[in-house]
Amino acid sequence: MLVQFLADDKSPRRFRGVGCCVFRNTFNIMPITYLIGDATDPPRNNPGIIVHVCNDIGAWGRGFVLALSQRWKEPEREYRAWAKGDGSVPFDLGQVQLVQVEDNLWVANLIGQHGIGRYQGTAPVRYEAIEEGLRFVGRHTVYGTFVHMPRIGCGLAGGTWDKIEPIVQAELVDKGVPVFVYDLVGV
Repeated sequence: MLVQFLADDKSPRRFRGVGCCVFRNTFNIMPITYLIGDATDPPRNNPGIIVHVCNDIGAWGRGFVLALSQRWKEPEREYRAWAKGDGSVPFDLGQVQLVQVEDNLWVANLIGQHGIGRYQGTAPVRYEAIEEGLRFVGRHTVYGTFVHMPRIGCGLAGGTWDKIEPIVQAELVDKGVPVFVYDLVGV
């Protein structure tokens, strides 16, 4: 499903998406909700977006993406096609690809990791790219949509939650988007 967004962009661009209007409840801002469970199996009582961090080299096969691929084939297929140049937006840090996986559920492939390993002691996480990607998700979230995620950028990307949590807060929660962060049992 391709939807054209006209939000704050200077020119319309086409994205796989969840809607074309942005309505937020900025009066009842909720804190981030932390849950023990599986981020690939959120409640389906509201539309939802599962956000996760991808790398910028087209590699898919370790970490959270394995759970995504077990549940749905579309996010991996679309990400790999995007990495090969088959997409309407550049395959660059900070970009987001929204892939519909169920009637009211999308996966946001957010490119927030440069490469797949440490380089000269530097982790591949790119906080600015995660911030840009979450800003996009926040701008294009229809009122009533919940965002679900693991602790993005903190696994294979090598980031720390104390740096990512304020980004999630500023780009989503403070703008009225409900966010649910999942930790697996025993992790």
